[in-house]
Amino acid sequence: MNATKKMALLSIATSIATLALKFGAYFLTGSVSLLSDALEALVNLAAGLVALTALTIAEQPADDRHSYGHDKAEYFSSGVEGTLILFAAGSIIYTGWSRFMHPAPLENLGWGIAVGLLAAAANYTTARLMLGVAAKHDSVTIEADAKHLLTDVWTSAGVLSGLLVIVVLPGWQILDPLIAIAVGLHIIFTGVDLLRRSIDGLMDVALSPREIKRTEELILAGLPAGASFHALRTRKAGARRFVEFHLTVPGETSVSESHALCDRIEASIASHLAKASVTIHVEPQEEHEIEARSS
Repeated sequence: MNATKKMALLSIATSIATLALKFGAYFLTGSVSLLSDALEALVNLAAGLVALTALTIAEQPADDRHSYGHDKAEYFSSGVEGTLILFAAGSIIYTGWSRFMHPAPLENLGWGIAVGLLAAAANYTTARLMLGVAAKHDSVTIEADAKHLLTDVWTSAGVLSGLLVIVVLPGWQILDPLIAIAVGLHIIFTGVDLLRRSIDGLMDVALSPREIKRTEELILAGLPAGASFHALRTRKAGARRFVEFHLTVPGETSVSESHALCDRIEASIASHLAKASVTIHVEPQEEHEIEARSS
């Protein structure tokens, strides 16, 4: 089993544990802000299951129907996760508003806060491990899942801080539903960001400006005298990068020499950009200059 799938399973296991802890804290206290935190943990569990499914699909080799592989399955995962987050945010805001309109007393806040801290610590540890693996393997799915867990940590921190205020100042129980509403509004931004990234990936967004600049430098460094390039295009599908451009060489350059030049440039790009697939179209320099003058 590869590292990314192990992280997806770890995310699921952590979500199950924190889900039990947070709902336990809610039943102990009756706090609607802790309920909002528990609802987000429920979304974490669903997102972890979606991530595992997407990674299983993405690692499948290319076939006759999917000749470029299945890497884009990861973008469906982040899109579903973003949608789930927005749904959770709406539920949390609704629950908080209902409690604001119909206040209820809180109980056993000390125990509830202790259980909430334990759940937050589990989420933070898991998220840091996942971010490390996501960076190493360039997995948008694991990164999205890890950031969701981190959002949950900061959500829990806000909720528990508010409950601590209520422990010290019992007359401030109105903070409980207000915190829940604030939590819902905050995680909306996370959901929107995940949806944006999912759409970018499905729409074949170009590589980052830094990666494009590096690609141009590598191509220029490999060009012999009299050669040039143009029409550079890039895109990213999951962890895989695609680079295409036109290489112009002097007309007298042999097919063998052109092929060797392409191999050297492809190897150079692949050594600096992880999982890069490079396609080069070779054309005579003289014909390109004629086309450029006539256009």
